[in-house]
Order: sequence, then C-alpha cells, then structure tokens
Amino acid sequence: MDSAKQAFVPIILGTDLNAYGMARSFYEKYTVKSELYAMMELAPTRFSKIVTPHFIENFKDPKVFKDTLLAVGKKYRDQDIIPVLISCGDDYTEFVAEHRDAFLEYYVCPYTDADTVAKLTDKESFYRICDEYGLPYPHTKIINSSDDTSDFDSPFGYPVVLKGADANQWRTIHFDGYEKAFTINDKEKLNLMIHRIFEHGYVGDLILQDYVPGDDSNMRTINIYADQYHHVKMMVLGHPLLEDPSPLSIGNYVAIAPGYDQDIYDQLKNFLEKIEFTGFVNFDVKYDRRDNSFKVFDLNPRQGRSSFFTMLNGYNFASLPVEDYIFGTLKDQPTVFANKDTSQYKLWLGVSKATFEKYATDNEAKTAAMELIKHHKYGTTFKYNRDWNIRRALIEFWMNHRYKQNFDKYFKEKI
Repeated sequence: MDSAKQAFVPIILGTDLNAYGMARSFYEKYTVKSELYAMMELAPTRFSKIVTPHFIENFKDPKVFKDTLLAVGKKYRDQDIIPVLISCGDDYTEFVAEHRDAFLEYYVCPYTDADTVAKLTDKESFYRICDEYGLPYPHTKIINSSDDTSDFDSPFGYPVVLKGADANQWRTIHFDGYEKAFTINDKEKLNLMIHRIFEHGYVGDLILQDYVPGDDSNMRTINIYADQYHHVKMMVLGHPLLEDPSPLSIGNYVAIAPGYDQDIYDQLKNFLEKIEFTGFVNFDVKYDRRDNSFKVFDLNPRQGRSSFFTMLNGYNFASLPVEDYIFGTLKDQPTVFANKDTSQYKLWLGVSKATFEKYATDNEAKTAAMELIKHHKYGTTFKYNRDWNIRRALIEFWMNHRYKQNFDKYFKEKI
C-alpha cells in the first residue's frame, strides 16, 4: 500500500521479535509498512522491507520520548494519515500510559491509563487486585527493605521464587548472578540473594512466592484485546512447551502450541471487564497439580513478546485496534475464544526444531508438537517468505546458534 494513500500507519515502539511480529501482522493484513522507533537496531528487524526503522538518541528519556512521538503523530495527522501506536516493551508501555492523554490528540492508542498500568504492573498491588476479584495466585510473602532479613526463612518451605515487586525498577539493577526471577532451594541462598539485591540499589519490595511445581509445559499464556468500550473481543490461549533458560531472559517462551480452556477465558474476561480494561494485555498462568488450579503469575498491559503464535494460528491481533478505532467494525462483534478447532493448530517456535526436540520435556504435549512439526504445521516470527533474503537467513542461523549455546550452558530440568 502506498504511504500517500493509506488511511493509517503503524508506529511501533521497539525493534525486537515482538516488534517484527506486529509489523508482520500489519503487513499480512493490510500490506502496510510499519514505522519503528527505538534507541537501537536489534537483529529481528534488520534487513527487512516491511519496516522503516528510526533510531532516536535517548529515546527512553521521558521528555525525548514524548516530544518525538508528538511530532511524529502531528506529521501524519497533517497528511490525513492516522498513526496507530503499538508498544513492544515494558518501558515503552509505561511511557505511553503516562502520556496517553497527550498522544490521543494524534494517535490511536490502544493502551490503558497510567494509574491502571501502575497498579497492574506492580506485583504487590496486582496480587491485592487478584484477591479482590478472586484470581488465584501462588502463596506470597512481601519482603521490604526495612524488614529484618538477617536470618530470614521461607514460610512456604523450598523451593521458592524471589523477584521484584516493581518490575521497572527491577530491570535497572545488575550484579553477578542476577536473574529476572530467582528459583531458590535453601535458606542460605535466600538470605544471600535478599542481601545482594538490596545492596545493589533495589529499594522496592520483594515478592517471595511458593514455587508451583512442574516443567514449562504446565504454563499457559493468554493474549487478549479489550476494545475502547472495555469489552473483551479476542482471547487466544497458548501452551508454552519451552522457556529461555538464560539468566536475563528466563521465562521468555521459545515454543508455544495453541490451546483452549473456556474456564480460563471466562475467568479472565470477567476480571478485565470488571476493572474496565482497554487495549492489549497478556497473562501468564501455571497449572498447579497440588490443587488442580491455574495460578496467575503476572499481567503485562501489552501483547506478549511471543504473541505471534496467535497470528500463526489465524488470529491477527494487530488488526484489532484498526477495526476498533479507525473502521469502527469491532464494537458489535462477539468475543472470539480462540483455538477450539484442534485440526487447525500450528506450533510456534522461537528456537530451531533440533533445540526444541532436545530440551522440551518428554510428555503428551511434546508428542503432539512433534506431530505438528512432522506435518509442517509450525512456523516462526522471524521467517516470513514475503520478507526473506540471504542476510535475514544468516541472522536466523546466528540466532538459532546462540539459543543452542544458551540452552547447552544454562538449561536445567524443572521439578
């Protein structure tokens, strides 16, 4: 589609795999190129003809971020082109929410307000909201920097999970042995990590949680879109089969099969509509075999990093804000509860087939996934035939090699 004739343009914040997945989804539906804004170029969007990258110095400075996007928005509106703002990172999502009222002058901005984002992304306040609306989550203990933690012990036994309540501040600390979330097996290690975290400048609360047993295949991820009238319009459940084991990326999914669970859909739909949520949201939950329930881990007020598994299975999330705000065709449509037809299932992979086969836990879910691979019913975010060239093929080879190295170095069986 010629940019001079198009009714809208996607403005995507980021250059990672999530950003490429959204750009690919827009291109697949509307044949429109996306404009990417970020601080630097990352491998997933390099040498692509479906995106135009713009690298902004100090883009994560709030004033630079706001001023840049307001200027971009005005430029397109002056051309009678509607910019659609898509955030592909936690920092960007926080900034978008903070300046949402200003951005609404120019942009379609399918994100909720700053107060709601703050409440839902701070794990301590999120779990209070879960209590209020009856969403189950793992047993939790809050640890404050002012608490006496000189001889602290877990009230849940071991193993336990330790992580920051303030996700944005948590990402700013760095020390040898830092992980996005720590799985800890004894009191000595727990005390060491608590001391080290506070020693290195983290001043928020810590979340200590009972470890929900089971390998990666016990996880579920649900991508959801709620329209501007706070009605949930699409819910797509994924069944993760393998997670990145490297310390800085632990918990990022690298293999997702489609799944369906109406009870999960109903519970989360009811929750989001009661709190009057708007826009993209992603939940991570885990099946707890001890009481046969799914426990909510957290919520991201954006589409998930691996959300392209939805597009692969026929559900295009990128099109929803366009239909909602520009075309006005979403309001009267019923909620889509995805993946009822198992004959249409496709496996999403973020690693090579060989890495998946070697490291995914041997179980019924893996067997079904290998059957999908056997019948060529799988795909990736990165490899797009309409945007393929030798340089992107070399990047794919390099990324798969790096993943293999990380799995060989860091992977551990989960109990």
